[in-house]
Amino acid sequence: MEKLLKENERIDDLQIKDLKIIQNPKGFCFGIDAVLLANFVELRKNAKIVDLGTGTGIVPILLAGKSNSSHIYGIEIQEEVADMARRSVELNSLQDRIEIVTLDLKKAVEVLPVNTFDIVTSNPPYMHSKGLLNPEDKKSISRHEVKCSLEDVVATASRLLKHFGKFFMVHRPQRLVDIMYYCRKYKLEPKKIRFIHPTYDKKPNLLLIECRKAANPELTVMDPLYVYKADGEYTEEIHEIYGRSMLEKGDGETD
Repeated sequence: MEKLLKENERIDDLQIKDLKIIQNPKGFCFGIDAVLLANFVELRKNAKIVDLGTGTGIVPILLAGKSNSSHIYGIEIQEEVADMARRSVELNSLQDRIEIVTLDLKKAVEVLPVNTFDIVTSNPPYMHSKGLLNPEDKKSISRHEVKCSLEDVVATASRLLKHFGKFFMVHRPQRLVDIMYYCRKYKLEPKKIRFIHPTYDKKPNLLLIECRKAANPELTVMDPLYVYKADGEYTEEIHEIYGRSMLEKGDGETD
């Protein structure tokens, strides 16, 4: 196991079906947004999935814990980060189900078959790149639209998805108008949205959205999700998301 680690790296237990992930605390570690996104995704048996901007592979690995049958591609432009993701896949013996591809997501349609995937997921950079001091820094690339824009993500997702395939994304509420505009522009109809609030008395700082390719318009606004109680402890729903095995309720897949 130690041979999979490089300098400053550690192995973290994901508390789900004995899954683990390699992280570098001096680089970019996954956050609650990735966990919430993976939990939000609805899987069907034998789903073909692409995760755009996969980072260290957290979303594909968590999705592998929800389904014993899905095949998942993780697209990541940064070779160093993609290498960590591959080693995490190997650590979990998921090489037959998860494939990490070092690639600019804007070129994903040149490598992967278009109009064939059941699900595309993305936890993209949230912030504009304007004014960045070091646009080549790993954290900057993960957090700011340096290598891709929101429109790039949505356009690529639409090209990869089959008719009525689903796109799941986590993003910031302040980008909601842009999200809706680009999704409609590329024929991804918003179907569900859920706002994530840090506490009961604060405005949302994240949102989860599900879109369906070429679907009829009708949006369901789900109940809000609150992360922390007044005492700073996680709410019961967050404890459930983090603490339960994703396989406790059958296979975690929908019919």
